[in-house]
Amino acid sequence: MKIAIFPGSFDPITRGHENIALKAATMFDTLYVAIGENLEKKSMFSSNQRLTWLQKTFVNYPNIQCITYTGLTIDFCKKNNINFIIRGLRTTNDFENELAIAHANKQLYPTIETVFLICDIPYLHISSSIVREIIKNKGNVRNFIPKRIEI
Repeated sequence: MKIAIFPGSFDPITRGHENIALKAATMFDTLYVAIGENLEKKSMFSSNQRLTWLQKTFVNYPNIQCITYTGLTIDFCKKNNINFIIRGLRTTNDFENELAIAHANKQLYPTIETVFLICDIPYLHISSSIVREIIKNKGNVRNFIPKRIEI
């Protein structure tokens, strides 16, 4: 079985995240869409709320499992026999950052492969930080988040 993880904070999940996860789900037998708990990072939404949004978004996709985990993504991968990490790319800056992380992960876990998927054009401009800013200023985020969730 080919098992992959698409880790992130998903604070909140965006249509770009959804786009990447659905692409990855066609490539792997099991895809974990996983919220990495980072106690150092201040999130706008609780991990329980974010997990609920993930579950609602992917309810009709039986090979997608929505979870939370703590610690290094690479350690979670080792414990669960996951050999692929999915990362979504929107810009060249995303690529530069993700490439460095992929190389570090490869040193820590030589059999891991990072798979970069490019976000479809309609979602290239969407990021969780933009969505959070719109929310803080009481704007309408309907076009930026998956249809199944309400914020």
